Amino acid sequence: MKQKTSCYRPNYRKHRPFKTLSVIRSKIRLTRLFTFQAAHVLQNYDGARRNIHGHSYKLQVTIIGTPILNKQHHKYGMVMDFDDLKNLVQERLLQKVDHALLLREDNPPELLQTLQKLHHKLVLTPYQPTCENMLLYFKSRLRNYLPVYVELHSLKLWEAGNSFAEWYASDEV
Repeated sequence: MKQKTSCYRPNYRKHRPFKTLSVIRSKIRLTRLFTFQAAHVLQNYDGARRNIHGHSYKLQVTIIGTPILNKQHHKYGMVMDFDDLKNLVQERLLQKVDHALLLREDNPPELLQTLQKLHHKLVLTPYQPTCENMLLYFKSRLRNYLPVYVELHSLKLWEAGNSFAEWYASDEV
């Protein structure tokens, strides 16, 4: 005899996916998108970007890990609390660069002193502050502050609506 099925519920095999959830150790990626404003100068660049100019940046941060399985843990079922990730990125990266002027530290001292006297928010970098180098700096900073139970999976930094650089841990050499 054929089993009747509701028009709203197809005849699926009966299974209990949540019963086996605690046994499965799947890796999950979490992604959070951030925005910040910054200006930079590309010293010795041969185009228009050698002048001070700014961007409305978007930073996409993706971590990877396994959800916490300890039912007594206050973050049970999470890889990492999204608020914890947000606070970490804001405190360790974005507060420093948001609404700042990024310059190479080997710029003429007179320029740096003048900008500092005018109380401009400066971030002096040992590297050319390109989108690519900023991304590598963000990667090294974030890796130092992430909890040991998660890994940095990837970063994507948009300099404009249609231009971005991206980094993946799997591409590390």
